[in-house]
Amino acid sequence: MPSSASALTFDTDFDPQIGVPVTMMPGLRRLTGPNASTYTFTGTNSFLVGDEVLAIIDPGPNDDGHLAALLAAIDGRRVEAILLTHTHKDHSALAPRLAAATGAPIWFEGPHRLSRPKGLFEINRLARSCDWGLQPDRYLSDGDVLSFGPVELEVIATPGHCANHLAFGVRGTPYILTGDHVMGWNSTLVAVPDGSMADYFASLDRLLAAPWTHYLPAHGGPIADGIGYARHLKAHRAGRNSQILEALRANALTIGQLRDRIYPTLPKANLLAAGMTLKAHLEYLEGLGHVTSRFALSGRRYALAI
Repeated sequence: MPSSASALTFDTDFDPQIGVPVTMMPGLRRLTGPNASTYTFTGTNSFLVGDEVLAIIDPGPNDDGHLAALLAAIDGRRVEAILLTHTHKDHSALAPRLAAATGAPIWFEGPHRLSRPKGLFEINRLARSCDWGLQPDRYLSDGDVLSFGPVELEVIATPGHCANHLAFGVRGTPYILTGDHVMGWNSTLVAVPDGSMADYFASLDRLLAAPWTHYLPAHGGPIADGIGYARHLKAHRAGRNSQILEALRANALTIGQLRDRIYPTLPKANLLAAGMTLKAHLEYLEGLGHVTSRFALSGRRYALAI
């Protein structure tokens, strides 16, 4: 949902070629799962890294057909590890079955956790989408270097969409696998308390300072000018902050009132996501001291800080 000030445009013309391995570069192939939805676009992109020895990144949803497609693409080769960008189920649910089929361990940052403690009576609307019970066989940390044949991946911590989110840069190339942190088809959902807008902004700055320029997201197509796109995405988020402050000045004091003012023509299917996004922005602005909030029986009410 771009603002005119951000010059951000989304690519919704991606052809996922469901179940068919697509080569991104030597030693890196994409295989898109059949889980298209409002939140996943055309489905989750799994990636096969390496040649004779493989790693699988984000095996995706617990789907029999996608498991069969991954095993066909693996074609009997040794899978050294299954890597996760994060533990939302559309990325991680298939990992245990793929691990059982290949004997590969599962590596990721750590068990799913909230970005901050849940408040009194607060609802985590993403709770059912989180893979709470999954445990890593190896904990990955920022700066780790992982080798799979001639392909080396560098681990980059990119929390924001959720607390344990990682990106994987392919060393010696312009390519970086950005998971859900940066996607070309839409701006990323950041929903508190699962995610954090402050962390999201910091992670965008982290990518902007990194050497990789060609982004391969977990949903949608590649982003050739990743740095330029990330700059526009950051401006888009900053513009949303400004819109919220302007709406508060105009006496829009609840999430519903802000949503009606900022997204007046939004389809019903996107209303929940818009509300979650606004709440994350409001919490970020409150952390900066620009906004105050108070609990009311009709729902939390917001105001400009004096």
